[in-house]
Amino acid sequence: MNHSERGRFITVEGQDGAGKTTNLEVIRSILKARHIPVLATREPGGTELGERIRSLILHGADVDIAPASELLLIFAARAQHIQQVIGPALESGNWVLCDRFTDATYAYQGGGRGMPWEDISALEQLVQKTLRPDLTLLFDVDVDTGRRRSAQCAPADRFETEGDSFKQAVRAAYLELAYADPERIKVIPAHQPLTAVQAEVTRVVEDFVNRCAVR
Repeated sequence: MNHSERGRFITVEGQDGAGKTTNLEVIRSILKARHIPVLATREPGGTELGERIRSLILHGADVDIAPASELLLIFAARAQHIQQVIGPALESGNWVLCDRFTDATYAYQGGGRGMPWEDISALEQLVQKTLRPDLTLLFDVDVDTGRRRSAQCAPADRFETEGDSFKQAVRAAYLELAYADPERIKVIPAHQPLTAVQAEVTRVVEDFVNRCAVR
């Protein structure tokens, strides 16, 4: 594979407790085994400014953040992330593997908080220009399973402490996004045993790498 060309952008999405973190390592291992240079990062975060915003959004329990403010903060972190990290890495030929991206904004701030999707889309255009993920793996799990798994990880953040109606709305938004863009967003049934989930992840990522190699 010619690594002098622009890199590919892979994102990993899913509700809390869906197993994203575990499977990020699986994806990174697959890419490294194929000798593909990969940069792993996360949102909100990835830069000094982004990590400060992440701390405020996820753990600022003593701060009352309006939904519109939350949305703008996330895109502020994203703008910095794209300028400092994602854009330069892709241009240099590295692949970027990101734990959450704009699909999470549609799911959490759109589905969960009720922010209009057209407002999110306008910010997406402003901040990202033409940048979109090349492949997204959506780890889908029912709310009960996600809550049970999340309870094993402490401390809970502002989103993990939301009620079931919020989490159901997040899941529904994610699945709506996947239905609208099946070529990019591959749904991984994350309720399965870990070995089955990882086998599906491997199949999806290997297929994507192979398709990129023949272009």
